[in-house]
Amino acid sequence: MHDEGEPPRAATAPEPAPSSSGLLKEIGQLGHAVRRLFGAQMHLLAAELGLARSAVSWMLLAGLAATVAGVGFGLTVLGLLGVVLAAWFGSWIWSLLVLAMLQVLFLFGSILLFRRCMHWMSLPATRGEWHAMMRDTLRKAESEVAAESRQGNGEEGRS
Repeated sequence: MHDEGEPPRAATAPEPAPSSSGLLKEIGQLGHAVRRLFGAQMHLLAAELGLARSAVSWMLLAGLAATVAGVGFGLTVLGLLGVVLAAWFGSWIWSLLVLAMLQVLFLFGSILLFRRCMHWMSLPATRGEWHAMMRDTLRKAESEVAAESRQGNGEEGRS
């Protein structure tokens, strides 16, 4: 049953309970580990926020550069078209008038598209859904206010 070199142990002997100083030491180690973990998480969060701030700045700069390049490209195309029209009509005045008319037509088309999109947003189904959503929100808010006033009245009556 047991080796001859080992003394037999009592089956009912309780294991020694950890001392309170050992428990405090483990709680201290746990606190230190939690502090290190959250410290590392905060350091990581700060680094990620720094990268995000930098990315937003670079995105704004890239958007500005794309806008400038797009405007420059549009002006170049209009200039080339003006030169072609001037060669075709034999007159700079006629070519500039045609370019102005093309720009007015493009502007008018953009305005019509914008108005059509605004109309799509105000279609009866969309308006009905919007009103239903607003009625539901108002009903929820009123029920929450009523519940709070009932709780307030019930607590005041107990005092």
